[in-house]
Parts: sequence; structure tokens; C-alpha cells
Amino acid sequence: MSDAAPQVSDEPVHVESAEQFEEFTGRDGVVIADFYADWCGPCKMLEPTLASIAAETDATVVKVDVDAHQELAATFGVQGVPNLVFFRDGDPKKRVVGVQGQAALESVVASLSD
Repeated sequence: MSDAAPQVSDEPVHVESAEQFEEFTGRDGVVIADFYADWCGPCKMLEPTLASIAAETDATVVKVDVDAHQELAATFGVQGVPNLVFFRDGDPKKRVVGVQGQAALESVVASLSD
């Protein structure tokens, strides 16, 4: 198999395609899919928090622009942004909508990492 799995990153990864999204969210461990929009103020407020979580936890953060990837947003029932979907071992386990503090998000990551 010549295609290596995407590497775990200590910074958020911008998703370029549905296939790339599936590669990241289908892996083992915790992956946070951040459905966002460039025009969304609360999404911009959440960016530094998600960057810290990517750097300081074992979770991978993937960013999905809902305007560029409307089909992915629809698949996951995203109706408002920011909208975080937490995956564990390929399965969506929890959803958080709106701006959240770092401690609250780290708590979700920790609960899914057990």
C-alpha cells in the first residue's frame, strides 16, 4: 500500500476534500472536526483554542470550511458554526456547537481518550 495515512499534526489541518476528511476522521484516536466559515466571528475566536488543543493533546484537529465543503457539512447535519464533531476511532461520538473554553474542550478529548 503506497498511500501512507495522514500524519498526526500538532496544528489544525485544513481539509481539502471529502476523501482527505475521511482519511483523518477514520483513523484511530480522537479527531476533532471543526466545521467553520471564514465570515464567522465566533469561529475566529475559537481558532487559538483549537490550535492549543492540537498542540497540547493527542487529538488531531481538522478544519472544514462549510462554504467550500457544503456536502460534508450536510452529511454531519451542521446547521450553525462553529460546530465541532469529536470522533473516536472513526466514529462520531460528541458534538459541541458554539464557542467553548479550552478546559471544556480538553475535558471532552480526555473523556474520549480513555
